[in-house]
This record gives sequence, C-alpha cells and structure tokens, in this order.
Amino acid sequence: MQSERIAELKNTVQQLLDEAKAQGATAAEAGLSVDDGLSVTARLGVVETIEHHCSQGLGVTVYFGQRKGAASTTDLSPASIKETVSAACSIARYTSEDDCAGLPDTDLLATEFPDLDLYHPWALSSEKAIELAIECEDAARSYHAEISNSEGATISTHKGINVLGNSLGFLQAKLGTRHSLVCSVLAQRGDDMQRDYWYSVARNSEKLESARDIGIKAAERTLRRLGGRSLSPRQCRVLFSAEMAGSLLGSFIGAISGGSLYRKSTFLLDALNTQVFPDFVHIHEQPHLIGGLGSAMYDGEGVATRNRDLVRDGILQDYVLSTYSAKKLGLKSTGNAGSVRNLTITSNAGDFESMLQTLGTGLLVTELMGQGVKMMTGDYSRGAAGFWVENGVIQYPVEEITIAGNLKEMFKNIIAVGNDVDLRGNIRTGSILIEQLSIAGEE
Repeated sequence: MQSERIAELKNTVQQLLDEAKAQGATAAEAGLSVDDGLSVTARLGVVETIEHHCSQGLGVTVYFGQRKGAASTTDLSPASIKETVSAACSIARYTSEDDCAGLPDTDLLATEFPDLDLYHPWALSSEKAIELAIECEDAARSYHAEISNSEGATISTHKGINVLGNSLGFLQAKLGTRHSLVCSVLAQRGDDMQRDYWYSVARNSEKLESARDIGIKAAERTLRRLGGRSLSPRQCRVLFSAEMAGSLLGSFIGAISGGSLYRKSTFLLDALNTQVFPDFVHIHEQPHLIGGLGSAMYDGEGVATRNRDLVRDGILQDYVLSTYSAKKLGLKSTGNAGSVRNLTITSNAGDFESMLQTLGTGLLVTELMGQGVKMMTGDYSRGAAGFWVENGVIQYPVEEITIAGNLKEMFKNIIAVGNDVDLRGNIRTGSILIEQLSIAGEE
C-alpha cells in the first residue's frame, strides 16, 4: 500500500514537470510533501490539547533561461497543477535574468538510494499518548515538594513522505518519522522560582527515553537551578554543556555558508585552507548514518550528499554550498541545500565529569538566551545561565549574566571537546571548553 502511495505521488510530480515543459519552461523542479501526526499535551494531570496533523503541499520552480518563477498549492488535482505551473511561468516571464539561477549540474545528482532506516511509524493512539504525557508530568511533579507548577508534557509523533523531481530526470521519494516527548516544570523556594525541561527525540519510538525518566530529569534540572545568583564581572574559562555547544557549531556553519560568503558578510571570509580551530579539532558531515536525525542521500535539490571533512587538523577544508550560492562563488554545490547533515565534531576528552575537572574553576553554561552573534565580525554576546564551578566541583547556580567574546578567538581557544555527545539533533557534539570569555553580571 505504501509503495502504491509513493508511486502516486511521484506521478503527480512528474505530471507537474511535464506541464511546465508544455508551458514553455526550459527547466523545472518540484517538491511534494505529505505529512501527518499526533500531538498531545497534558498539564497538571489533565489533557490540555489533542492535535491531529495532516497536510500536503506542492511547490514548483520554473526557469525560462536564467529567469525564475515559483508557485505552490495544497490542491493536487490536475486542474490545480496546471494553474500552479501557469502562475510560476507568469512570474518567470517578468523577472530579471540571474546568471546563477538554474538546476544543479547533472553529474552531481544522487544516483544511489540505500535504505537509511529513517521510517518507523508509531501506531500511537490518543489514549496512549495521553497516558504517556500524564505519566511523564506526574514523575516530574511528584519528584520533590519544591516542584510547584508545570508547563506540561507534550508527546508528538510525525511521519511524512517527500518527493523531489526535476527536468533533468531526477525523481525520488524519501520517507521519515520523528517522535518526541518533552516535559517542563517549575520549582519554587521562597521567592525564588525557576523552570527547566528535558526531552527525548528519535526516528524510532522504541529509542525514546521513558516517560518517567524524562519527567525525573526535568525535575532534577529545575531543582538544581534554585538559589541562582549573578557573578561580578570577570574573565574565566567557560564550559558549554553538550546541549548548548551545538549553537557554537551552528554559528560556525553560518559563517562558512554560501549566502554569507557571496554577500561578504562573514568573519570567516577567505578562510579556506587556514587555521580556524586548534589542530586537534575535526568537524565532519556524516549524512548516511543509519537512523540519524539528519541523514539523507540527497539534499533539497537532489544533489548527492557525502561524508566529508569541513575542518581537519583545525584547518577549514570546505564550505557549505547550495547550487545557487556555489555558482555565485564560481564553485560546485557541496550537497547542502537545506542544511548540513549529522554534523559531528570529534571528541578529544572524556565524559562530563572529566570535563568539569579540566574546567577547574570557571563557568558551566547550560542555557543561552538571545541572538547576540554578529556574523560580519564574529562578535559574540549572549545572555546565559548555568553553574559556577571550583576545582572541578559545581558550587552554585548562576543566572542573569552575559558571556561575551569573539567567535574567531573562541574557536581557536577551544581546549577540549567531551565525549558526552548529544545525539538529539542534526549537530552532534559533546561539551566544549573554551579558555577564556568575558562575564558580565551584577557590579
């Protein structure tokens, strides 16, 4: 039955591509997605929301030479397909030419499509979802008397089919699932009130943490933040927990992405083949990991993904490019239309406890706030919360502070990367220790 549905959706995309050619387009590409899922939230022991998701969408981009037009619809009927293509063609006829507009090079398109084990539908009934959400929240609320309130627990399951095709002959479908459970609670001690959360996410529901464990972790994380205080201004070592360290790598990817490069709006302009990190740092993509949250055989344009080094021995080896940004730079697509995939930084140190020992005395960051990164200069300033550490031992929680530095120097001053890797996203990293940052708190 699933294969018949895929064949039907592929046929719809092919019809659209044929229609684009019939209406005079010299090239075209189209994407079709069909998604459905369930999301249930329980708060204070009762059901707050039950949402069933079901959506579909079809988008087409046509080219008349170097002129481009795009349109989309949620109606997959033949009449709607024809109208959508007509709208895209009308736009293309009146747009200016762009020398870099167009489809990927044919020789870059994916030709191999092994099963990456990304599709595990969860036959989760509303009743069972409610039971798990309440179990999760109850575990958190009953953990300690100081857990005073709750923002609830939410369980979600999603499955989808995405079909991508273009007039170069590429036409493929990929299936994926994503399941998650999150719990957030509040704790109060006197006038001090804090909140925190925990979550689990996986392609396969059997790999989710248990509802009880998620609730307990949410409670533990919330309780440990009680009694938070600010810090006087200082400079010190800073350890980013694994959950927060991913944002550092996210900023790095933003700095070497095609859009930032061709606009000359990045602090890593012309940094290719130069030392960006210490020589022990190895950052690479692993897009073909079995069951990986970021795994895919091709990117959003059909270009084949591949294992590749972005940083080796601390030296920048490659950029992150789509077809358009690559053409703007006179280069080839790196298969990153949409995103990087399973970006991984290799650990060179031990577990979290050993990272605290290496930190010695300094700040452990467990929460970041704001968007204080200037990509042009690399200047970094973000609100933060976490814990003050002395001699490798956590002393007390810290809040209402700002950490500041410059990413160019921060990258070079990385001391260690832990093996406490957070696998719940597309960026896979352990905790990251930086030699020195400025801390601003109360005077």
